[in-house]
Amino acid sequence: MSTAAVSVEHIAKRFRVYHERNQTLKAAVMRRRRAVYEDFWALDDVSFEIPQGSTFGLVGDNGSGKSTLLKTLAKILYPDRGAVTTRGRLAALLEVGSGFHPELSGRENVFLNGSILGMSKAEIARKFDAIVDFSGVEQFIDQPVKNYSSGMYVRLGFAVAINVDPEILLVDEVLAVGDSAFQEKCAEKFVDFRREGRTVVVVSHSMPSVRAMCDHVAWLSHGTLVETGPAAGVLDRYGDSNRQDLRTDDRGRVRWGSGEATIDHVEVLTHGVPSSTVTSGDEAVVRISFTAHTPIEQPVFGLALESHDGVYLWANNTRDAEFTLDRIDGSGRIECRIPRLALQPGSFTLMASVVDTSTTHVYDYVRDVAELHVTHGPHTESGGYLALDGRWS
Repeated sequence: MSTAAVSVEHIAKRFRVYHERNQTLKAAVMRRRRAVYEDFWALDDVSFEIPQGSTFGLVGDNGSGKSTLLKTLAKILYPDRGAVTTRGRLAALLEVGSGFHPELSGRENVFLNGSILGMSKAEIARKFDAIVDFSGVEQFIDQPVKNYSSGMYVRLGFAVAINVDPEILLVDEVLAVGDSAFQEKCAEKFVDFRREGRTVVVVSHSMPSVRAMCDHVAWLSHGTLVETGPAAGVLDRYGDSNRQDLRTDDRGRVRWGSGEATIDHVEVLTHGVPSSTVTSGDEAVVRISFTAHTPIEQPVFGLALESHDGVYLWANNTRDAEFTLDRIDGSGRIECRIPRLALQPGSFTLMASVVDTSTTHVYDYVRDVAELHVTHGPHTESGGYLALDGRWS
C-alpha cells in the first residue's frame, strides 16, 4: 500500500472555450446553429505522488494548470480522466474568504466555515478561542465580514482551516495577501505540521517562499507535468527555463546576464592561501575576480551558498552590507571576509553575481562557481548544516 499522502494518476481536466454561444433555447432556434467551442485541456495526463509529511509546492507560469490541479486535489473539480487518491483528512484554503457569508459576523462565519470543512458545532466551540487568537481579529470578531480587509479575511479563513486538524492542507496563493507577521506565523505553523507528520500542498509564484518552505516540488507547464522531485533542483531548472540569456560556459557552469561585467574567477582563501578546504570555525575569504567591459556605476556584487543537496544556506551582497562601489571599469577583485565559518563538515557550492544598483538587472550570475569543503574543527557538534559552537553548563 502506498505511503504517499496524495496519489495523482494520469489525470486530465477539460474545459470548453466558447467562440459563439447560445445563451437560451430560443437563441439556438433563432440562430439555427449550435454553439461554437473548442476543448481546452487545463491538465493532460498528470501523474505524481506527494510524500506523507512533506511540504509540497506546485510551480509554473500563469495558465500552467496549478490552481486547476489544486482544486482537483480538493475535489472541487473532478477530472475527465484519471484519479486522485488522498489518504487522510483534508482541508483547503483556496480563495480569500471562501465559504464566508459577507453579511454574517466573523463569529458566525467561523461556525459556518468550520461546518463546511467538516467540524461539528461542539468541536468548533472548543477550538473557537484558538481560531480567533491565531487570526488576530479579536476586536472585530462580531462585525460583519463584509467590513473586513482582505488581510483579515485571509487570517480568519486560514485560522479556521488549520484548526480542522487536517492531515493534508491545500493552500493557494492567498497567503501573499497577509502581512509579514502573519506570513511568519503561517510559516511556523507549517513547521509544526511537518513535525507532526502532516502534509501541506502550496501553490505560489514566490520562488523564495517555495524554496524556503517546500522539500518537494511539481513543475507544470501548459497543463503537463515537466518534472517533480526535491525542491532545490526542480526550482533551479524552472527558474532557468524563463531566462532568455541562459548559457553554459566553457567550464560547464550555468550562467546568465547581459554581459557588461563578468565574473572571471572565484576562489576561497584560508590563512591567506587559496584553498577549497577550510576548517570549521576558521576565517575564510571569498575572492571574486571580475572584468567590467564598460564603465558601470555603483555595481552590486553578491555571493550565495548551497549545500551539496541543494539547500539554500546563505546569501550576502555589497548593497546589503553597505559597502558601496562607486564605479568599476576593466579588471578588478573584490573580497568577502567571513570571520568564522559556522558550517559543519561537508561539501558546499558557491554562486557569484554582479548586478546593477537596484539588483534587478543582472550583468552576470554564475552558478556553482566554486566548491567549499569544510573539515572538522576543534569543537564537534552532532549534526545539521550549522556549527554554532554550542556549549553546555
